[in-house]
Amino acid sequence: MKILVFSLLLAGALLAQEKCNFTFDEKSGKNILIGEITRENLTDSSYSVWFSEEYDNYAPDTLVIERLKKNLKEYAIEVVFGTWCSDSRREVPRFLKILDLCGFSDKNLRLIAVDRNKKADDIDISDKEIALVPTFIIYKNNEEKGRIIETPEETLEKDLSNILN
Repeated sequence: MKILVFSLLLAGALLAQEKCNFTFDEKSGKNILIGEITRENLTDSSYSVWFSEEYDNYAPDTLVIERLKKNLKEYAIEVVFGTWCSDSRREVPRFLKILDLCGFSDKNLRLIAVDRNKKADDIDISDKEIALVPTFIIYKNNEEKGRIIETPEETLEKDLSNILN
């Protein structure tokens, strides 16, 4: 009976998990995320150390956040990044914190994890012309309004505000 209950619980847990793809990165010797992922995939134990540290320690400019709150809801954002990339491990958690502070909906956010060749498994992103990661692409009415590529020129929140204005 205990084995049956355990099996049912395990099956339920596996079915409830978000689908997430991994690929082996030979340079780091670790599995990396690849393809479209969810925010929850970044808080998994494999990534939570660097994600949580950057997210928790980043203190964005509150005045800029207040300006962003006013019209960010009209936009959609794609983030193309690599879990193997130090710039991505620094900037993506910070960017997500900015979005959270602005009340930005995850339904308007698409996270795409790529390998070192900027490939995203079965997702064709060749039309996005990604050369460096992370790349944050901001859209309004399905039209690209701007990008933040690899590192911000000023800060993430100021660069985002500049794109929106």
